[in-house]
Amino acid sequence: MQVFTGLEQVPDGFGPSVVTIGNFDGVHRGHQAVLERLVGIARAGGRAAVGLTFDPHPAVVHRPDSAPDLLTGLTDRLDLLARTGLDAVLVVPYTLELAALTPEEFVTRYLVDGLGARAVVVGHDVRFGKGNVGTLDTMVELGGRHGFEVVAVDDVGDCLPAADGAGQRWSSSAARALLAEGDVAQAAEILGRPHRVRGTVVHGDARGRELGFPTANLGGIEGMVPADGVYAGRLRRPRLAATDPGHPDTDLPAAISIGTNPTFDGVERRVEAYVLDRTDLDLYDEPVVLELTARLRPTLRFDGIEPLVAQMHDDVARAREILR
Repeated sequence: MQVFTGLEQVPDGFGPSVVTIGNFDGVHRGHQAVLERLVGIARAGGRAAVGLTFDPHPAVVHRPDSAPDLLTGLTDRLDLLARTGLDAVLVVPYTLELAALTPEEFVTRYLVDGLGARAVVVGHDVRFGKGNVGTLDTMVELGGRHGFEVVAVDDVGDCLPAADGAGQRWSSSAARALLAEGDVAQAAEILGRPHRVRGTVVHGDARGRELGFPTANLGGIEGMVPADGVYAGRLRRPRLAATDPGHPDTDLPAAISIGTNPTFDGVERRVEAYVLDRTDLDLYDEPVVLELTARLRPTLRFDGIEPLVAQMHDDVARAREILR
């Protein structure tokens, strides 16, 4: 998949293409269904399948104090988009100047002149252009004027019950709400995969090693960190997977702790992973991805080291059983 991180990187004469527009935070099952439809239309017409997305998220620009936690950083968003079969993604830097474009200015600059769109796939609730005044009807009108077809897709998903007993659509906000409660299993139903966070292994207090459970502490974390607690999951090593794809240590089962270590009066919230039954790994300064499969328990404060270590043994045993 080609990645263009600005309109200036798109080759002259690019296209013809089929384009969809979105933030695609989490690239959840609803996104995947839309992108599958887009790729099918593109393949049938011999055109390039293209996703147009924004970085940073518009909410970060318009309301930085109340912007939502993002499910995925850009690295993972692009990785997940590539898995849908897209031929290219245009990452548009989101700025106030971009937000000030009229609907026609946006469509002309990016979809028509930039990407050579012959079809645009959008949801019925699409909004675009200055003040979000552009709607589906606006896109259809502009398509007739500029020579592209508009394909409107319905909301997708009914995997989770809503308060009234009806199904609710798959959405990034629904996944965020579940992760805020620590419900990574239900979030995975929306995402179509385990939730992941990404970071670089940094030095911690080495307390886990002293207790017999050496952990990889993450710094520079990308992706929404779920509620405090202990989770079963996996530690993936993308650098090793790229250089030695068959290496057995590229994908490892892990018990993952999120919280402040209240037993030791900690105040800094940390994400750390113990690779099950391994004390020989040197992961410092290595980028890793943690996938969270199931929540084992909330974070607890223990009255001393012995009950803490006993609980850690139990956590590891439960994680091992779940991941088996």
